[in-house]
Amino acid sequence: MKKLLFILLFCMAGSLALLAHSVNYQHVVLRKWHIKGSEKPIEGSFYFSKKGEVYIEDVQFRVVHFPMNSLSKEDKDYVLNREAELANMNANVVPVLQPTIERGENQNKLWLFGIGIALLTAFAGVQLLKTRGMMGSAVTFSVATLCLLFSFKTKSVQQTQTTTNPFVMDSAFIPFKPDVYTHWDQTYFYVESKGLAKHEMMTGITGWQQQVPIPQCYTGSNAWSIPLNPVIGDTAIPVNQQHFLRGAIAVAVNGIAIFNPYTNTGVDAFLDGQLDQWGGHSGRADDYHYHTAPVHLYSQSNTSRPIAFGLDGFAVYGSVEPDGSQMATLDANHGHFETNGVYHYHASPSAPYMIGKMVGKVTEDNTMQIIPQAAARPVRPAGTPLNGAVITSFTPNGTGNGYNMTYTRNGQNYAWNYSWDASNHYTFNYVTPAGTTTTNYTNNQPVCFLPTSVQESISASQELTIFPNPSVNGFSLSLGKELAGEDVESIEIFAASGTKVFETKSFSNGMPMTCLSKGVYSVRVHLRSSLVIKKLVVE
Repeated sequence: MKKLLFILLFCMAGSLALLAHSVNYQHVVLRKWHIKGSEKPIEGSFYFSKKGEVYIEDVQFRVVHFPMNSLSKEDKDYVLNREAELANMNANVVPVLQPTIERGENQNKLWLFGIGIALLTAFAGVQLLKTRGMMGSAVTFSVATLCLLFSFKTKSVQQTQTTTNPFVMDSAFIPFKPDVYTHWDQTYFYVESKGLAKHEMMTGITGWQQQVPIPQCYTGSNAWSIPLNPVIGDTAIPVNQQHFLRGAIAVAVNGIAIFNPYTNTGVDAFLDGQLDQWGGHSGRADDYHYHTAPVHLYSQSNTSRPIAFGLDGFAVYGSVEPDGSQMATLDANHGHFETNGVYHYHASPSAPYMIGKMVGKVTEDNTMQIIPQAAARPVRPAGTPLNGAVITSFTPNGTGNGYNMTYTRNGQNYAWNYSWDASNHYTFNYVTPAGTTTTNYTNNQPVCFLPTSVQESISASQELTIFPNPSVNGFSLSLGKELAGEDVESIEIFAASGTKVFETKSFSNGMPMTCLSKGVYSVRVHLRSSLVIKKLVVE
């Protein structure tokens, strides 16, 4: 009897222990790619494919790409299978369903515990039946039944939580670097940019407010913050004329903010003619932003990845699902849950264009904006509507520090030619049929500096190598001939969760890191003039 009781208890403990184990969703596959015309195979991991090109991150963590047709059949099959796997992962989140349960315990654990108690009590009841008769047996079985019923008593699921994979999330921004810089901690995924799009802004606007795009310092403590652990709110808040009329509701993967489709005057910006052909315009701080979903970004990206992320932490996709299938039926929030419990929004050509109601928990302050929120800073007074003006062109100037814009009004041609210098002095030349008027402004804010990373600082990245990688017992940092130890200001190592696990202010060639568990880490080397980010795999 004692042996059997021990076995039952051991099985129960084993079952509960198995439930307690979490799955490490970080998985990096390094393989050798065989490219036609290349003598040696290229070792690296698959990034994504787009327009017949396959993007590979090599062992030096440089992103290179090759035509799909140049790969061997085995490599082609691998790419197709990997894309299918990424689509099934929803390309941006790994769900962790956490039901709200009475007494704060996990429902499955209670269920197994109740069955275990029932089995043990039933076994004891049989023994009592042999030794004490029917009365003791009846009492024992009654207790067993109550334990089992108690273990099933739970509340309905109140909340769904998701844990975002920041590395996969970051892949949506890769095609738009170095004009956007990303990093994260345990709470937020941060997006830094200067708020200027690469496409031709402003052209086509008929309801012009006399605002134009200038650089904005969405950097450092003023970066866009996207929750890494989004939580479904108790009530979805409408994105309309009563909520979120100030500031952004989402951030596009090119670093441009996305505002409520309704302006602070309560009108649909698109229907009112205030937007350019890309769904954007400049606000009262001369800050360029979108008011509709930027589906045009898919010309540089892949439809299996988001085009934006709401400030509630949930992704925004285009008119198809991440796996390429036809868009599923949308709910009243303009999105839907998938079978694995993950929520995402979808874009559409008509209102609400993207997010109908904010599904995730957010905080709206008394100015009707989501906080935390990056802030735009003007350099000149806000303009007023210029009735009858139609913007006909908007192009960068020859020196890359300003723009030349033309517009027509009442059959006559006008132009604004403006620029800025390294000290944040702005010069506006207003060209009218009667002549040119010049106005100067000075921005007292610090000069905007966008950090560089491995994708941007290629030369520095090539000078700094990590080996062995993958690593088991430790790794070494090696500086090339163009770098010296004094160029390294600090070295930080972050886990995939965003937790900082190591930091040093001094450079060392050998860094034994035996305390690191298996997984993928981000090694950030702060140099005097740039930031180099390397990926470290610990096996």
